[in-house]
Amino acid sequence: MKLSVIILNYNVRNFLELCLRSVEAAITNIDAEIIVIDNDSPDDSCQMVKQLFPKIKLIENNSNDGFSTGNNLGIKEAQGEYLCILNPDTVVAEDTFEILLKFADVTPDLGILGCKLIDGKGEFLPESKRNLPTPMVSIKKLLGYSKPYYAHHLSPNQTGKVPMLVGAFMIIKKDIYNEVGGLDENYFMYGEDIDLSYKVLKAGYENYYNPETSVIHFKGESTLKDKTYAKRFNGAMQLFFKKHFKPNWLFNILIWIGIKVVSVFYPKGEESSFTVKDYVLISNKNNPQLQATLKRNMELQPVISSYTPNVEYILDTDYLGFKKAISLVSKNEIKHPSSFKFLLNTSQVILGSNSSKSRGEVIHFKE
Repeated sequence: MKLSVIILNYNVRNFLELCLRSVEAAITNIDAEIIVIDNDSPDDSCQMVKQLFPKIKLIENNSNDGFSTGNNLGIKEAQGEYLCILNPDTVVAEDTFEILLKFADVTPDLGILGCKLIDGKGEFLPESKRNLPTPMVSIKKLLGYSKPYYAHHLSPNQTGKVPMLVGAFMIIKKDIYNEVGGLDENYFMYGEDIDLSYKVLKAGYENYYNPETSVIHFKGESTLKDKTYAKRFNGAMQLFFKKHFKPNWLFNILIWIGIKVVSVFYPKGEESSFTVKDYVLISNKNNPQLQATLKRNMELQPVISSYTPNVEYILDTDYLGFKKAISLVSKNEIKHPSSFKFLLNTSQVILGSNSSKSRGEVIHFKE
């Protein structure tokens, strides 16, 4: 088998469905499997997978033991030559895996491979490619100067080597994953992707960023930005430094002070202030039920000819396909002019996110 797609889910049922539909479309021409691990979600994620995706292997974990432990449960069952660790709040294009696996097969020193990630409004996510978070780089990021944290030696559209990749989307050979010890289960959430990237580098491989394909990462669904996030992230950094760098008492004091400051002043994730004035459905057929739920006029268009401020575009992936839908989001040309929702006809919802610092929005409609 060529590829195993590993998706760890917790309590994001609708985003998981959208993700799985995109992944199923993306592995049509690949010998691949999808493994979903559910970390004891209180919603009906497991029932949804069983009902709508009966061919997918579902591992129902009866506890939430964190990102690394959950993913490792799935990876132990994986049969693929390559692993793709994928967040449930992502959308991949139909050719994402074909493009990246073709690159992987001709790159002999490849360790981990990442791609271009954009958020739900089409903005590039700089964590798609990062530098090694040395103690000094991390202190600067903690104090609000994040430029050294990201790999700016490559433009967002340039392929090349980068030190660190993000756990929302990683492709790695299973043999290499096992060789370096995989995801360290001492990390509950955050930092494990940095740790894995660094272990791969130390083993003599190179990590690559390839923007030939774009993946949407709604981000706020799985990494809600609040004080708890700040504490966990900085705790993960402390673990990383203790493991890979010589202990430094001054650095430990600065990090401790930073965590205390962040715990007091870190901004709470808030809903986006974006105001929707009109809706446009990008489809080949009207949806009266959705229009009735939204309680306002909804224009039907087959394509987006130009982007209008304060318009929310509802993307029918049954009509568009995922690659074209992702392209429409990525071409959101004017700064913050528009927002997007994805239409899931099977579950009668539209969903999306206008901010990486808060939960996305799911709107249900009925016949």
